[in-house]
Amino acid sequence: MLKRVVVTGLGALTPIGNDVKSFWQNIVSGKSGASRITKFDPSLFRSQVACELKDFNAADFIDRADLKRTDSFTQYAFVASDEAIKDSGFDFNKMDPFDVGVIWGSGQGGMETFEEQVTNYALGDGHPRFNPFFIPKMLVNMASGMISLRNGYMGINYTTVSACATSNTAIMDAFNYIRLGKAKIIVTGGSEAPITQASFGGFSSMKAMSTRNDDPTHASRPFDVDRDGFVMGEGAGALILEEYEHAKARGAHIYGEVTGAAMTADAYHMTATHPEGLGAAKAMELALTESGITIAGVDYLNMHATSTPVGDLSELKAILKLTNGEKSNMQISATKSMTGHLLGAAGAIEAIVCLMSIKDQVIAPTINTEVLDPAIPDSLNIILKEAISHKVDVAMSNTFGFGGHNGIAVFKKV
Repeated sequence: MLKRVVVTGLGALTPIGNDVKSFWQNIVSGKSGASRITKFDPSLFRSQVACELKDFNAADFIDRADLKRTDSFTQYAFVASDEAIKDSGFDFNKMDPFDVGVIWGSGQGGMETFEEQVTNYALGDGHPRFNPFFIPKMLVNMASGMISLRNGYMGINYTTVSACATSNTAIMDAFNYIRLGKAKIIVTGGSEAPITQASFGGFSSMKAMSTRNDDPTHASRPFDVDRDGFVMGEGAGALILEEYEHAKARGAHIYGEVTGAAMTADAYHMTATHPEGLGAAKAMELALTESGITIAGVDYLNMHATSTPVGDLSELKAILKLTNGEKSNMQISATKSMTGHLLGAAGAIEAIVCLMSIKDQVIAPTINTEVLDPAIPDSLNIILKEAISHKVDVAMSNTFGFGGHNGIAVFKKV
């Protein structure tokens, strides 16, 4: 018999808040995290804006030894997972360490380390003077391994990679392992540290990112007729997934239940979403069916909506397939307008938005949308400019990634 799975802890490190409380306050108030890049001189880059972390010093959270042997994406994972573990309130000393696992996601892993080491070698005299931590710092699975090492968790442990659907893949896998009885608690989520010259230059050359360089805070503008691409973000989101009876027995605070999750593939294009949203629609349908909920039962949908001309519309077409084009009570917003696109960490951050919406009965807005694209039908309730108070018993999170990956997660009030 399948177990029920709930969320008992949250942790966030984002461009608009370095913990869940500040992140949620700024999401609700509609604050943008975008600005001109400071991590390197972007003057020669086509796109020059990003959503960087603010007032963050990893040394405030991580000891010197771990700083030396970890890339920023793992450090971000430490900070978010530490907060989530503390928030969950579970006493590890009372548990079998093999009952606690880590399933963590990252799209790029240690890109920062890779760029630094290869650049230093290329500029050197040919001698291979690489840092002995080069490979372990770079490996995409290292965040999950190091969270386990940091806390002594000896259960299931691995990393998911499905580009920008990565975090939802991790959440889905954690959900499945727990409901099958293979773990009692799993630390899950995702982290990304992609604001490097190589990563930024690669995305910029694809013309995927906004070039609204003279107005960074308004660059990410989902659904707007003048949207011109996404704004890259960095950070991490962490969730503690736990078997329901175990959580109930220890009197844990429960943010919500994971009722369904699904993945499909577009099988259409290396980087573009299917123009009619066929794979996305099927993934949403499967996740809702598993949840025992129809689209009419969804109160809030956090869209993937990155602010690209094609991507936003294809996702909306997918939603319309489920609603049959009829007026829906479901409320929609795109919080990447504030956080930017955190790539492999996006799904985890947006899952936190969904769960906090359930907790506080508030729906965050989409900011920066001045003129709604006329191709968007008025049957969809897109929340613009300001947050609203609204009943949220069921929330759904959409994520899509290069390679045609579609990952959906559904959360419900307990």
